[in-house]
Amino acid sequence: MTPYSSRRDFLARAGGGLGLLALADLLHAQDAPRDPLAARPSHFPAKAKSVIWLFMNGGPSQVDTWDYKPELERRHGQALPNFDNTTGFFAGQVGPLMKSPFKWDRHGQSGKWVSELFPKMSRHVDKMAFLHSLWTDSNNHSPALFKINTGMGRMGFPCVGSWATYGLGAESRSLPAFCVMYDTLGRGVPKGHSQNWGAGFLPTVYQGTAFAPQGQPIDNLARPADLPADRQRAQLDLLARLNRTAAERHPGEADLAARIESYELAYRMQTAAPEALDIDRETAETKSLYGLDVPKSAHFARQCITARRLVERGVRFVQIYSGGMENERSWDGHVDIAGNHRGFAAETDTPIAGLLEDLSRRGLLDSTLVIWGGEFGRLPVTQTGPNPGRDHNPHAMTYWLAGGGVKGGTGYGATDEVGLRAVENRVSINDLHATVLHLLGLDHKRLTYKYNGRDFRLTDVAGNVVREVLA
Repeated sequence: MTPYSSRRDFLARAGGGLGLLALADLLHAQDAPRDPLAARPSHFPAKAKSVIWLFMNGGPSQVDTWDYKPELERRHGQALPNFDNTTGFFAGQVGPLMKSPFKWDRHGQSGKWVSELFPKMSRHVDKMAFLHSLWTDSNNHSPALFKINTGMGRMGFPCVGSWATYGLGAESRSLPAFCVMYDTLGRGVPKGHSQNWGAGFLPTVYQGTAFAPQGQPIDNLARPADLPADRQRAQLDLLARLNRTAAERHPGEADLAARIESYELAYRMQTAAPEALDIDRETAETKSLYGLDVPKSAHFARQCITARRLVERGVRFVQIYSGGMENERSWDGHVDIAGNHRGFAAETDTPIAGLLEDLSRRGLLDSTLVIWGGEFGRLPVTQTGPNPGRDHNPHAMTYWLAGGGVKGGTGYGATDEVGLRAVENRVSINDLHATVLHLLGLDHKRLTYKYNGRDFRLTDVAGNVVREVLA
């Protein structure tokens, strides 16, 4: 009779090389927290406790929003000498320089030039730090989305929210640490889908929780009517015991700990989430502040109010997408840049201004980093067609940051005279990510995860904190 009950038993008890492999697994497991979402100290004192990233999906035009270029007015209709027709996505539709179709004016004590697209946000420019020299390395949506979200231009890598949650854990144990809200008007998810908020090779517990655009934001939140609370608790306890037994036998399987935590979090959310997501509890004045009473902006207003309620309750990272999958159903103004940007600005201007005002009133802006931007900018030349548009521009885009340790009323970097390229104090995506992590108290060089034999980090082997925009 064989002393082993199965081949698996034989392999588990074998010595030599297999034993060494098991030892390596055990040693690796010592580095992994037993509770993957336990709150962990930052590397140094943090300015921000949470992040709200307002993602203008599709690529808003910097020269029509925040980066004023009077030279475009002077040279409107002229050819741009030595322009590379392959810079954008449609090489055969390149026209001459095109002035902004919008009026511009100065705002705030800082005198910041802002397009007429943002009459409400322009009142808050003294809270904002502008990065006018951000650039990326792809003129295609999916890789550019992956780059701005994960630091890599291809799928399979952890996003910023996942890295932040991995580094700091969760402050709230009854709500997801990382939440995502995408378009609620039937326009779909961004290109690249859930990979934009995925955990990549990090344990899956760190991936974003995406709220459904219609109906209940979180599926299966309510306990089935025929399942008493005590029986549900007993089921979860049994599952936890079984999973812990498996985890002890396979200490290198990080997903087992994630699975245990996901069951427990779902149980706790049955009580906490309905209250956190119930914006009907807000006052009429607050709802109006966000533009919830205006049909055009109501959907984005609801998401911005929800974001504030979530960070107020300890959620670490919230990302909201404006615009969906298809070109003209996002900030992707290939055709009729004026109509495209007017429409999306009307949806978002009041809600975002309301968010900044509300966070400030409640004393939350100091601890909440708010980020605005897309995956790339737009070209200063016309994309030819019946209604002039602008093609993709990876060489220049504008981002702004507010709150959470940011020096408001400042600007950093600059583009050339027509807004084609970032030329002064260029800021890479790695630099942006390093700055966001720094404001959360994380050193981007120390926040690493071993995978496939090497230490990975969000900023790969690059990145510098843009200290000029820090308070």
